[in-house]
Amino acid sequence: MYHAERAERQENRADRLEAAVTAWPVAVRARFGDPRVTRLVARVNALEEQHGAMDEPALQATIEALRVQLRRDGFCPEAVAAAFALVREVGRRTLGLRHYDVQLAGGYALLNGMAAEMDTGEGKTLTATLAAATAALAGTPVHVVTVNDYLAQRDAENMGPLYEALGLTVGTVVHGLPPPQRQAAYACDITYTSNKEIAFDYLRDRIALGNRPSNVAFKLKRVQGARQGEGTVMRGLHFAIVDEADSVLVDEARTPLIISRETPPDQEQLWAETALHLVDQLEIDRDYKILRTERRVEVTRTGRERLAELGNEIGGIWRSSVRREESARQALTALHLFHRGDHYLVQDDKVQIVDEYTGRIMADRSWSEGLHQLVEAKEGCAVTGRKVPMARITYQRIFRRYQRLAGMTGTAREVSRELWAVYRLAVTRIPTNRPMHRRHLPTRVLTSAEQKWQAIAERAAELSAAGHAVLIGTRSVAASETLSDLLTDAGLEHEVLSAAQDSHEAEIIARAGEYGRITVATNMAGRGVDIPVDEKVLETDGLHVILSERHDASRIDRQLAGRCGRHGEPGMVQGILSLEDPLLELIHPIVVRWTSALPGFCRNAVSLFVFRRAQRRAERVHSAARRALLKQDQKLGVLLAFSGGLE
Repeated sequence: MYHAERAERQENRADRLEAAVTAWPVAVRARFGDPRVTRLVARVNALEEQHGAMDEPALQATIEALRVQLRRDGFCPEAVAAAFALVREVGRRTLGLRHYDVQLAGGYALLNGMAAEMDTGEGKTLTATLAAATAALAGTPVHVVTVNDYLAQRDAENMGPLYEALGLTVGTVVHGLPPPQRQAAYACDITYTSNKEIAFDYLRDRIALGNRPSNVAFKLKRVQGARQGEGTVMRGLHFAIVDEADSVLVDEARTPLIISRETPPDQEQLWAETALHLVDQLEIDRDYKILRTERRVEVTRTGRERLAELGNEIGGIWRSSVRREESARQALTALHLFHRGDHYLVQDDKVQIVDEYTGRIMADRSWSEGLHQLVEAKEGCAVTGRKVPMARITYQRIFRRYQRLAGMTGTAREVSRELWAVYRLAVTRIPTNRPMHRRHLPTRVLTSAEQKWQAIAERAAELSAAGHAVLIGTRSVAASETLSDLLTDAGLEHEVLSAAQDSHEAEIIARAGEYGRITVATNMAGRGVDIPVDEKVLETDGLHVILSERHDASRIDRQLAGRCGRHGEPGMVQGILSLEDPLLELIHPIVVRWTSALPGFCRNAVSLFVFRRAQRRAERVHSAARRALLKQDQKLGVLLAFSGGLE
């Protein structure tokens, strides 16, 4: 089992028919249970008393014997049970935490390359130590992948004593870490890092290896006299455990990862300003149409003729129909489909992209094909140089190259088919350790956004006065600010957690369970951070979560609801929506107007049906976009596309 050399799996292309045929045995086990899990838990529990009675030298001797067994026999049932029992005992001694039986089941799923769906608060971080430590003891380098640097550092520090007591080394890779330290971190038995750092380190290594990813290329450099790993930082893709797997493997999969060079800023500023001036002379519906359901702009025949007239007057590149029309489409997209507060923020004269699924700022990210420069020009910011791609890949292609891949998340069943078709990740549901006591109150749907925000403010005031802790989820920074202004006007103290306060995110979300506290959070900002609930709040039915909008993906709504009712605690969830919410832009305006005209209860019931339809439509559009991106990326090359100018 020991892996001394650089390793990657040859990429398997997604075949929907083959995926459907091979999925049914896995689906049966996931639905009706796997007897192997029951046997594993029984074996681990049988060893608990024996390990608990060992002194430290005896425990260390047992760990060394297990290391030899794992490297000789691999992940046989007896060795895995022994490893899990030792990890549980060491965790109890070093961290004061004992793995529950359900966490043992989760660890088994991870070790066997599955996606474990565990409810929020069920201890996914501790669960991952079972699979990570077992694999590392067997000699397999492990990457534990999280959604941001904060979580990577936090989890590595918190779980570090457990690994070190097992004789394992732990490294952390975060943004800004120099190459020598990165190489040292990846050389550890277990490396904690974010999906972004993994992706770009992988791309840079591919460039260093001359786009020859195989172990042969790595050996060739050594034969030629290069030091082992010279020019690279990673040592292959052996085993990845992906936390928040739906976010990393599905939501983030809509964006390709690109290493690029930069064009002159003054040249881009002239181009962007000219493009915006050009489209400013076009008329909506006559010269172009905005297709909001598809998030794109279509220039009509009349518009193309008008652009030709204007382009010929300007001259230069604007005489080219291809460059002219593509520039116009991008400019119209920047003007009409990208909005400040929803898709980006402006900070320190810079346009900062906001992740629509988490509300976090995506530092150092930029939109491609001139879109970023057009948004900068629109906002009056200093226009930066355009990033011209040199290397490109998608998350789908990176993670499919791991020899063993596993994931864990609170919301996987909605995308279980996609996870299997793309990554061959079977979703298995892990039960909660304690019965759930979360209550879902009836959703209210109001006619206007103004009525909705007022109702939310009144409900928050009522709950806070009664001692509840209130967490209000929004879809955008702009929505958070609107609600914050309303709460301030009502004299209600509150905290706002959005992309603008990313550095204080953990501190704010961790206090959201305090008595009478009101917290406004952008989407799933604070995801991965536990919310301890005060005893006095638990006496008043616990944390109360208000969903102010439906998200494009129903998984995100379920994640937000999962912030309450953790560990068997009480909690309440309620949706307060309006027929002016952005999601309903995907539904024909006539349907929305007809729905708003219905009386009372009937309007509420029909409105919920309309919201569900809009959500399913958005999910289909995003799924199609991910499939199209993967196919496009595969066409660019067998492994990676390297080019000096893909523009």
